[in-house]
Amino acid sequence: MKFSVSLLVLAGVCSSSAALLPAFARDLDLDKKVTREQVKKALLERISLLATPLSANQGSSDQGSSDQGSSDQGNADVATGLTVDSVVETPQALPIVPVAKLNRPVKPTPTVVQVSTGEASWYGPGFFGNRTASGEVFRPGTMTAAHRSLPFGTKVRVTNLWNDRSAVVTINDRGPFIAHRVIDLAHGAAHELGLISSGIAQVRLEVLR
Repeated sequence: MKFSVSLLVLAGVCSSSAALLPAFARDLDLDKKVTREQVKKALLERISLLATPLSANQGSSDQGSSDQGSSDQGNADVATGLTVDSVVETPQALPIVPVAKLNRPVKPTPTVVQVSTGEASWYGPGFFGNRTASGEVFRPGTMTAAHRSLPFGTKVRVTNLWNDRSAVVTINDRGPFIAHRVIDLAHGAAHELGLISSGIAQVRLEVLR
């Protein structure tokens, strides 16, 4: 807008006065007659030449301003290290709840309430399938025994004193019927104690509770 006003002012000056003619004397042939129209034409050509670089400079300035704005935005993004795409919501970490350790039940140690020693024997093949004095079916491999007086279901630790092998048996039958023997073992218990081949052995009985 300022440039247009300047053009109008210069044009007015040219139309009203011929005093500007010496300024363009180098562009005109002074030996010839110079008319007012020639002065106007020369002045307009000069103004045109001056206006062209000014417009180019104005365009460059506008482009530079645009580039500067983009550069400033880019620099702002670099300075902050964040962009719209990079801003994401970070999920909150869940609190760690300590898990209480479950204490495994401790197996109680049996208490020995009675100890005795004597001779043990075993029985089996001829009695398989029969019922014991407690009503249970006598089967091969059971860890049971017969005793004269201990209640059914009593746990007894039997130790073979000849080889120091031990096994816990459950009383479910009555016997033995030979006076000097203290216990009659089922086939499974006798095998565990290692007295199948000998048939009898000296043992220690520990009644457990």
